[in-house]
Amino acid sequence: MLIREASILFWGVVAMLAAVAFAMAGQALVARLVPMHIRVADNTALGTIYAALYVLYALSLAFCLFFVGGLYRQAEITTNTEADTVADLYHLAEKFPEPQRHQMQDLSRSYARVVAEEEWPLLGQGRASRGSPHAQALADELVQTVEDFEPTTSTQQTRYGQALTLVHTLDDNRELRLLDSHQGLPAMLWIVLLVGGVLTISFTFFFGVEGSWLHRAAITALTVLVVLIIYTVYRVEYPFTGHIQVKPTEFEAALNSMKGE
Repeated sequence: MLIREASILFWGVVAMLAAVAFAMAGQALVARLVPMHIRVADNTALGTIYAALYVLYALSLAFCLFFVGGLYRQAEITTNTEADTVADLYHLAEKFPEPQRHQMQDLSRSYARVVAEEEWPLLGQGRASRGSPHAQALADELVQTVEDFEPTTSTQQTRYGQALTLVHTLDDNRELRLLDSHQGLPAMLWIVLLVGGVLTISFTFFFGVEGSWLHRAAITALTVLVVLIIYTVYRVEYPFTGHIQVKPTEFEAALNSMKGE
């Protein structure tokens, strides 16, 4: 994991340096081919067009950040709900007769452990993320155990209804969590981000600025900012992947509460 993180960080730095090199080369080429007096004369017209361009691109960046932030928050809520549900199911099983009590508690405990220890690494693979077959088998067996219970009293009927609700909530949130693990930014939005970034930076080459060092510094600052935002979107795109990820903390807490019994 650390090696993968270092590799991603390294290529992020390489991408930023490459973008700055592209920007400096583009500015130098335009400065060589288009005389200063022509660029200065067109600054007002170019500024009007550029204002619309960077506002539209800024809105695109903001939307993408909001989108991946929403995915992350949704994954966090889904994970917490799933972990809380399996813990509630474990404690509700205390009120069931044997052998259902033992079966439900053993399956709940095993499910929380397998998700936290075995399934989480499988979720951290971006678009290739997947669930653990072992965890899925435990979830299915837990659902089947609850559904097969036949209550004989009104009290058992009430507890059976509660357990049925919890186990279906667990199953639903598991499906949502697995979906969240590999549902990243749509390809069309990535095209907008990358093409829009190139256009926004390239347009600055045509402005006429008397101090060439000031022009280059402004272009460099803009390029670094655009690359940093795109890199941030990339790192947060998949909520269970990378250093910025939803962690199995709630499942570990649920498992500890079960062990405390």
